[in-house]
Amino acid sequence: MDNKSLVQRDLGVVWHPCTQMKDHESLPLIPIRRGQGVWLEDYDGHRYIDAISSWWVNLFGHANPRITRAVQQQAQELEHVLLAGFTHEPVVRLSERLVRLAPHGLTRCLYADSGSSAVEISLKMSFHYWQNMGHHDKTRFINLSNSYHGETLGALSVGDVALYKSTYKPLLFEPISVPSPDCYDREAGETCAQYSTRMFELMDQTLARYADETCAVIIEPLVQCAGHMRMYDPAYLSLLRGACDQYGVHLIADEIAVGFGRTGTMFACEQASITPDFLCLGKGLTGGYLPLSTVLTTDDIYQAFYDDYVTLKGFMHSHSYTGNPLGCAAALVTLDIFDQDKVIEDNKKLAAHMAYACAELSEHPHVAEVRQSGMILAIEMVKDKRSREPYPWQERRGLRVYQHGLNNGVLLRPLGNVVYFMPPYVINENEIDQMVRVAHEGINIATA
Repeated sequence: MDNKSLVQRDLGVVWHPCTQMKDHESLPLIPIRRGQGVWLEDYDGHRYIDAISSWWVNLFGHANPRITRAVQQQAQELEHVLLAGFTHEPVVRLSERLVRLAPHGLTRCLYADSGSSAVEISLKMSFHYWQNMGHHDKTRFINLSNSYHGETLGALSVGDVALYKSTYKPLLFEPISVPSPDCYDREAGETCAQYSTRMFELMDQTLARYADETCAVIIEPLVQCAGHMRMYDPAYLSLLRGACDQYGVHLIADEIAVGFGRTGTMFACEQASITPDFLCLGKGLTGGYLPLSTVLTTDDIYQAFYDDYVTLKGFMHSHSYTGNPLGCAAALVTLDIFDQDKVIEDNKKLAAHMAYACAELSEHPHVAEVRQSGMILAIEMVKDKRSREPYPWQERRGLRVYQHGLNNGVLLRPLGNVVYFMPPYVINENEIDQMVRVAHEGINIATA
């Protein structure tokens, strides 16, 4: 089999995600035959550094032998059983470990199969909690501008990226939106912490006005990933936690993309020393092997649903594959690797090398900003550096970087005009240098 034959078969039957399929009349699909470490290989033998961890899920490399063995062993014992009225050791062990690992006070885990589903659970559970507690006026949610929380209807409702949301507006509920604290728009000489703190005043005003009708504030801690990798300071999280407590509103932390070491700590919330009421986790939870997500919450919230069946206070939400044993087995080994390999410590060195390798790009005439949070680094291309005038989105400058990357052995998938790196944690310095060199070349081509 070769690339061409598999692509022809694919285009006859497959509808790809987040894709205008007509693009593939001129932009060939890349059929991947195998993966190893940070590398992907197609059927014609071309290799690509997976600079975005295959949509941010792969933490420890493709075909990781430790995770592979754990999944194989689990498949020989128990591949799946319903989690209603039944349980199994992998889900119990995983829940115990997540509770120990997560911010203090999160004591219960409810599982799903995707990040969007985890967000849906948190929204429904927050709303349902207030109903159970007799606060029937609490029916709304507060979000940040430029946020993204998934593409099921509830998750899409509390997001704010028009590309994904605008078409479906008639189907969605309306959140109360507050301007994002992302530091791209800070004044000259203003620190990120100062800007994020200043921007919090708008959130405080909103909570003061709408608290009586608000279930929860939902945020992506520190990095708005699908929102062009915009970043803000942990000071905002500290202030938000205090305000949610003051006004009697839940805090939902969507760490689907930023959890498990991406921002430099195991969970982004750690950098503000806060505990959300709901912590949504997914993507890297299984090291990129299997779809599994979870929502961690507090005993206070759990107890609001704990009652006799006839009261109908139970949380009647389910997924067929809730707590799937194969996914749990992969997740357990993923956590083992964090424990045994000093991943967070080693990532600090890799993040520092990424910053060093990208330092020159800060002076590029068409780069407005190079920003970084741990193992996430983003480069914002602009038409005019001084005014920060963006390129028109219709020009698809990022697509030119993507094409150059594929032609030179690196999988980059820019978000509009933002080129970013979110590689597996097993990448080495030489691979980082290659990744950055190819991206730099692509930026030169895209902005020429």
